[in-house]
Amino acid sequence: MNAARSPRRRFALRPLSRTGAIALGVLAAVIVVVAILFEWNWLRRPIEWVVERQTGRSFHIAGDLDVDLGRVTTVRGDALTFGNATWSKVPTMAAADRAELSVEVFPLIFKRETRIPRIHLTRPQLRLESGPDGTGNWVFGDTSGESRTTFRDLWIDDGRLLFLDPKTKTDVDIALDSAKAPASGEASAVNVEGKGRWAGNRFTLAGQVASPLALRDTDKPYRIDLRATAGPTRAHARGTLLDPFRLRDFDLKLMLAGQNLEDLFPLIGVATPPTPPYKLDGRFTRDGNTWHYDDFAGVVGDSDLGGSAAVTVGRERPLLKANLISKRLDFDDLAGFIGAPPQTGGSEASNPEQRAEAAALAADTRLLPDTPYNLTKLRAMDADVRWKAHRINAPSLPIDDMDAHLLLDAGLLRLEPLNFGVAQGDIRSQIRMDARSDTIRTDAKIAIRGLDLGELFPQAELTKSAIGRIGGDMAIAGTGNSIASILGTADGDIAVGMGRGQISNLLMELAGLDIAEALKFLITKDKTVPVRCAFGDFAVKDGVMQTRTLAFDTADTIIVGKGQISLKDETLDLEMRPRPKDRSILALRSPLVVGGTFKDPSFRPDFKRLGLRGAVAVALGTITPPAALLATIEVGPGEDSACGGQYAK
Repeated sequence: MNAARSPRRRFALRPLSRTGAIALGVLAAVIVVVAILFEWNWLRRPIEWVVERQTGRSFHIAGDLDVDLGRVTTVRGDALTFGNATWSKVPTMAAADRAELSVEVFPLIFKRETRIPRIHLTRPQLRLESGPDGTGNWVFGDTSGESRTTFRDLWIDDGRLLFLDPKTKTDVDIALDSAKAPASGEASAVNVEGKGRWAGNRFTLAGQVASPLALRDTDKPYRIDLRATAGPTRAHARGTLLDPFRLRDFDLKLMLAGQNLEDLFPLIGVATPPTPPYKLDGRFTRDGNTWHYDDFAGVVGDSDLGGSAAVTVGRERPLLKANLISKRLDFDDLAGFIGAPPQTGGSEASNPEQRAEAAALAADTRLLPDTPYNLTKLRAMDADVRWKAHRINAPSLPIDDMDAHLLLDAGLLRLEPLNFGVAQGDIRSQIRMDARSDTIRTDAKIAIRGLDLGELFPQAELTKSAIGRIGGDMAIAGTGNSIASILGTADGDIAVGMGRGQISNLLMELAGLDIAEALKFLITKDKTVPVRCAFGDFAVKDGVMQTRTLAFDTADTIIVGKGQISLKDETLDLEMRPRPKDRSILALRSPLVVGGTFKDPSFRPDFKRLGLRGAVAVALGTITPPAALLATIEVGPGEDSACGGQYAK
């Protein structure tokens, strides 16, 4: 038989005796009295000792310590200071007039978790700095293991943050004040406003960032919205960062604007030629040692500019790779590449410095830019940049498009190619500039193919009816640190020619100084005459172009020339001998002298020889185009003209 189940014991709280109730009441009263009357300042030294042990830094509470007990207990301390790293010249890393800390008691007792729902700091000051070995003073204590402390919100009243990095010549002084959280459940955002130096350059900063508490979690995005100015340069960064102190990873929208892209060189180390005012906006990210600026778009001067660029650091020299696109490029915005300012009149975009340069250039008697290239910038970085312009705005020049590929390696710059679509043809160039020594050595090869004569001078009335295709080759080499000095020392060959076509009869009559014929065409209507060919072949020596052959042959007039063009002095000294093929009692077959300067050329007859009718043209015999030009001249349909044969009588 089964034993009978014993009855289950029941436990119940027995009512307290009168004595027990009195004792419990007295104990509670004592606790309350102690809590009210307890001198919390007695705990200052134990708290300081615990913090010092945990962090390895000194910690002092110079003011009062007070505690409000409850399920969420609030601890207040006045006049707090926290020690700095031993290598710092300043002993205090952080200080505050008051710190108010709220702690949830039950998780602390039963789960050994420290939950801090709110920290309130009054006039805190924080000094962040990088040490001699690059380690920040914010790295301290035992960082191993999982932290069991969580923070929810931080409120700052009248705070100040200093950031110093001597190696990069960076020091930042920022005022901090908390603002309402941008979304419920998020920690309070912080308004920032400050100034300082970035890479040695003065700047100002303003905007809003996420709570500094988020800086502890380097695996979660840290939100920022900041605007900075450095001289005339402005930047607006908005987005998220991971591990902001090391900029380990981030995804930002970055707007850059300023008076001159050249101003970025001292700020970020990227060298660019001088430009008009600009504004660009794109996506800014980082992948290891490479900083990317992708899908950016904006304007530089009066041109649009878009594309992607990347700068890789950690090499002997930074490397810039870029793929740039302009749908509409204003041609004068390229002037900085040759050391000249852009156009500054009317609505043209320019900065005050460029307007001053343009005024000085307009007053100068010389035309070629003599602004020296910056050798330091040419040697400071490497580059691989491709730039395509689909359409070019150049009212006085018939330039259609551009394709340029710039390569820069340790001061050796190559443009391979630098191509322009011009007047339905093209000009293809390869340019090499060696800036590895104190004086730049430049080699240029330029091929001209298929330029339409009528479109070459779109604003000239006398060439609107002209027909013909121009071709040629140029190969020159020079030394110097500016365009003027390079051309002023150039050696090489220049040859340009044109095959069959037509040109204004009035222009030819004026060139031949046939007054009667010219007046007739002026009074009635201009006509056109066939062009058999035209060509010029020059030897270039020490900046002087000396004619080998110079001729222009039409059915109406023959012009044969000789002389020189000085690229060094920017002067013209050409003698053109026209011989009209018709008979006119007013034809003045004197030589024409093309003189003056590049900026102020002159075209005048040699009055001393007026009336002389020597058979100069006959004595010249035959004129044959140089062999090098034969491959470039488009002679037109049908049989070749008699351009290379005996002159017409």
